[in-house]
Amino acid sequence: MMSGAKILLFLQSLSRRKPLAPEGEESNFRRCLTTLDLVALGVGSTLGAGLCYAEFGARVPKTGSAYLYSYVTVGEIWAFITGWNLLLSYVIGTSSVARAWSGTFDDLIGNVIANSLGKQAAMNLPGLAPYPDFFAASLIMLLAGILAFGVKESAIVNKVFTAVNILVLLFVILSGVIKGDINNWYIGEESLIDGYENHTSLNETTRYGSGGFFPFGFEGTLAGAATCFYAFVGFDCIATTGEEVQNPQKSIPLGIVASLLICFLAYFGVSAALTLMMPYYLLSVHSPLPVAFTYIGWGSAKYVVAVGSLCALSTSLLGSMFPMPRVLFAMARDGLLFRPLSKMSDRQSPVIATLASGVVAAIMALLFDLKALVDMMSIGTLFAYTLVAICILILRYQADLREDSSFSKPEPFTVTGGLCPPSQATTRTSKNVSVLTVFIIFLAIILSLVISGAVDSLQALDWWSLLCVSVIALMLVLITAIIWRQPQSTTKAAFMVLFVPFLPIFSTFVNVYLMVQLGSDTWIRYAVWMAVGLIIYFCYGVQHSVQKQRLQNSHNQVSIHSITTAMEQNLEPGQDFNG
Repeated sequence: MMSGAKILLFLQSLSRRKPLAPEGEESNFRRCLTTLDLVALGVGSTLGAGLCYAEFGARVPKTGSAYLYSYVTVGEIWAFITGWNLLLSYVIGTSSVARAWSGTFDDLIGNVIANSLGKQAAMNLPGLAPYPDFFAASLIMLLAGILAFGVKESAIVNKVFTAVNILVLLFVILSGVIKGDINNWYIGEESLIDGYENHTSLNETTRYGSGGFFPFGFEGTLAGAATCFYAFVGFDCIATTGEEVQNPQKSIPLGIVASLLICFLAYFGVSAALTLMMPYYLLSVHSPLPVAFTYIGWGSAKYVVAVGSLCALSTSLLGSMFPMPRVLFAMARDGLLFRPLSKMSDRQSPVIATLASGVVAAIMALLFDLKALVDMMSIGTLFAYTLVAICILILRYQADLREDSSFSKPEPFTVTGGLCPPSQATTRTSKNVSVLTVFIIFLAIILSLVISGAVDSLQALDWWSLLCVSVIALMLVLITAIIWRQPQSTTKAAFMVLFVPFLPIFSTFVNVYLMVQLGSDTWIRYAVWMAVGLIIYFCYGVQHSVQKQRLQNSHNQVSIHSITTAMEQNLEPGQDFNG
């Protein structure tokens, strides 16, 4: 019985939540960032999803992003998993962007670096890069030094690079309007094959679709979105700046929404311009913009594009590196990772976390083949975004906290011609939503698997597949309707997501579906990464958790107060307690 009680206590400890403003925790960050700084940071690192992040940024304006949001809402173990996933995304994202920067610069100087190191230091081993990219590793350490020096200085550098980047993107979009050919969106299959066979040197891709405006179909588009999802994570770095912004409740939502709008227009415009300038199947995998300008006869414009690409990659690199040490800092401050990572410099910067994360990313960029790791990073990112959407759903229907003890008693359902929910959020309705949310997650996984395996059957009008999809979809709709009928919390924030619970549930399903599209090899690598993280958590984090110590201290204080009260009640009239 005792062992069973200990196991139950341990399982309960995994779901302990961190209060929004815990006693004894102080913010030592320098509040120096404005809304413009956040917009530049978000645009630079992204160029989406993010409305749920915007509401959380307004409700929980502290360092830690999705990690902290999960800790406050669903508990410690899920917070650690989320933070560990975010670290995976940031490390691989930083390394891949640095390698892209190195490759772009190498192209400008005639591939001197690749030719030299490819001969002198070739690494012909599976999983490793063709040669050690010392340039990319050095670039990461240089920017890590800038970030460790101070956030304000980093923000100034980022704004300059972002401005140049936007100007170059506008030039690309205008070029597509001037030199574009609308017929490139209506290529027939015969001309597609002939054209591809005559230009195979431009592109290493062997599968080039069936032509037309939607050459890879719905399934191919979603698979591509799942693979390149890492390119849409820049807005998350805004959510990690909660303790460094002058007015976080206002600036973080505005920064996220403005960044997403600008980046959507930029991605849309550049994609349209590229596919108008030259057929999509001829686009270069490694350097699409220079090849496109050469194709339309504007060869000299590739140098303008190269400068813009380097500026874009520089802001992307800063955007990838900026949130990584802050998530490390938040997890170390909570005791879930090693304590030295929470040390601050005299300039109020998480210097050790910044340098440590820079070293890890530099090693990745130096040695490893990152192509195989990008899909694994997408899983981590999608998982973190899914948990944020779930947290918003739970938080929006959370019982209002009041000091009066009467509120702890759930309001019963009343019967007036049918079951009706209570007029305000209670403990019971909050638990109902949490349980229903779990069902939604399972249904989303099952529906994603069924749809993925039955795409061909659905196209062939297989009635059994249609029936399965319809039943699961109907169950999702019914559960969503039940949640919608529950009363929401009356607590307001500076920014609140519209269409709750529909938007978070839709976001959850889309993210789960994109994760299902990724291959088994990717999931195996991801499982190894998660195994390493869970070993660290169960061997170190569980025992050193600051929230565990807070709860123990609170329990001890309650016990001492109870003993003192009992002793006072047993005193004789007029007798002093100390006597």
